[in-house]
Amino acid sequence: MAEYTLRPLREDERPSMEALLAQEGLKRDAGLDYSCGGFDGESLGSCAGNTLRCLAVAKDRQGGGILNRLVLHLIQVQHRRGNYHIFLYTKPRNAPLFADLGFAEIARAGDSMVFLENRKTGFSDYLARLREETGALASRPGRTGALVMNANPFTLGHQYLAQEAGKACGLLHLFVVSEDVSLFPARVRTELVRAGTAHLKNAVLHQTGSYLISRATFPAYFLPDSDAVCEAQARLDGAVFSRIADALGIQVRYLGEEPASAVTRIYNRHLAQALPAAGIQCRILPRKTTPAGE
Repeated sequence: MAEYTLRPLREDERPSMEALLAQEGLKRDAGLDYSCGGFDGESLGSCAGNTLRCLAVAKDRQGGGILNRLVLHLIQVQHRRGNYHIFLYTKPRNAPLFADLGFAEIARAGDSMVFLENRKTGFSDYLARLREETGALASRPGRTGALVMNANPFTLGHQYLAQEAGKACGLLHLFVVSEDVSLFPARVRTELVRAGTAHLKNAVLHQTGSYLISRATFPAYFLPDSDAVCEAQARLDGAVFSRIADALGIQVRYLGEEPASAVTRIYNRHLAQALPAAGIQCRILPRKTTPAGE
C-alpha cells in the first residue's frame, strides 16, 4: 500500500478522536501522554506510560495493514522514551491481531478485555522471580496468603494489616505497588514496608511490577473513573492475581478496608466477587481503631 503517514494529534482534534473510538465501542482513556493518527480521523493510537491505549482504525480502512503500522509507530515512540517492556489491553476479538505483532496474553477479564505484553516470557519470568524470592519459606505449614499495598506512605495501619494477615497464615506474600505515581517513590515505600514488617518472619516482600494495580492493569485506581470501568479493571487485576496465586500456592488474599476511598471500595467489592470464582478466598480486614479518649 502507499505510504501511510502518522502524525501527533492536536487537542482540537479530540472530538474526531472520540468519534472514531465510539465506533469501536471505546472511550478516550484518561492519562494519555501521546496520541497519533493518520489521514482524516481514519486511525488513531495512544500511549500512557509504558502502555498502548485507544487503538482504532475506521471500518472501511481495516485489513490494510494500518493497525500494524500504528502499533509499530507507537512501539518506536516507547523505545525513544526508554520503555522496552510494553503493555496493552484490548477486546478479546482483537487479541489475535496483536499476537501476530509479537504480544503475548497475560490474562483476560471474561469477554471484556485481554491484557498483553510484548515479551513472550515476561510474565513467566516474573512468576519465576517470585518463587525465587520466596525460597525456603515456601515450605512453611499452614495457609498461604497475600496482601497488596501501595503504602503511600507505610503507616501503623498498614503494619496492623500485615500483622493481622500474618497471624492467620503460615506464609504471607506481601506485594508493594511498583507504580511511581504516588507521593512517595516506590523505592522509598518498599523500604518503609521492609522495615515495618521485618519482625514478621513468615512474610516475604515482592514488587508488583506492571502486573498488579498499575496503570497497565488498573488505571482507575489512580485516576477516578466510572463504576463500570472500575469493575472491568478489578476483574482484570483479579485474573492476573489468580495466575500469581496459582504459581505461589496462595489460598487467600487480604484487602484493607478503605471507607474514605470510593474507588478502593468499588475495587474491593468487585475483587471480593472475582477471587472466589477463581478458587481464592478473599478477606477484607477492618481498619484498626483507637478507643475514644486514648
